[in-house]
Amino acid sequence: MILSELFHTINPTDVKIHLAVKNYAGDNPLHRFWNNEFKGWQEWQNKRNFERPYILSLIQYSSAIWLFAGIYKKNGRLKVDDHYQYQTELTDINQSIIGRLLVEFKRTFRNSYPNADGLLQEMKVSEILKFPSMFQHFPGYNNVCIPFSELKPIILTSESTWKTALQNMKGVYLITDTANGSQYVGSAYGDKAFWNRWKEYITNGHGGNKLLKKEVKQKGYDYTINHYQISILEIMNSNSSEEDIINRESFWKKMLGTRAFGLNSN
Repeated sequence: MILSELFHTINPTDVKIHLAVKNYAGDNPLHRFWNNEFKGWQEWQNKRNFERPYILSLIQYSSAIWLFAGIYKKNGRLKVDDHYQYQTELTDINQSIIGRLLVEFKRTFRNSYPNADGLLQEMKVSEILKFPSMFQHFPGYNNVCIPFSELKPIILTSESTWKTALQNMKGVYLITDTANGSQYVGSAYGDKAFWNRWKEYITNGHGGNKLLKKEVKQKGYDYTINHYQISILEIMNSNSSEEDIINRESFWKKMLGTRAFGLNSN
């Protein structure tokens, strides 16, 4: 189904499409959406981008997949210094599929605010999720790099795509303090795997590690949640022994210098 069929109640000539993507400062509209901050984030613009009565908001979900974030009615615009502050309200048009509708569209231009007429014919319905997207779905082992603040709700709610991917997978991971660049290399093996091991960090901020305990004691649990991120350095196959994984952990510690300059004490 093409998108124009789904939004047939609104005239495309009245609509601007907002293809919301991560900006140069790293501000991700998906995170804003999950935190119920998207409307205010969208209303603050550098240019007069919304000069039509309605805004159809799509947030980049993956390279060619976009998440429907609603259709907004423009009620006004204020000039604030060198920015524009729009006043909008969420309409009831297809409101039941906000956060559920995934749209397939490969963008071949830079403009993030195209007119809807003509373009809706190029957009296709990829999927309508059973439940609204509340978190980033597991992006693949090679693409995991997630702040503790985003990992926490995933762990606490046992988000299915992450838990399925991580609960039986073992290997080596990296924790980075994004405030100062300090790093810690750890490994997951035995019955802990990545899921259970990372759950420990979300529970207490340190996972039982000596120098991380010291960090939490000095700076507090909230500091780790707000400043730490975790990524996967290497995954190991199911036949890998505990010794194999620990040896790879030692290799990464040596390679990254985390014993001499980071947060590994051994």
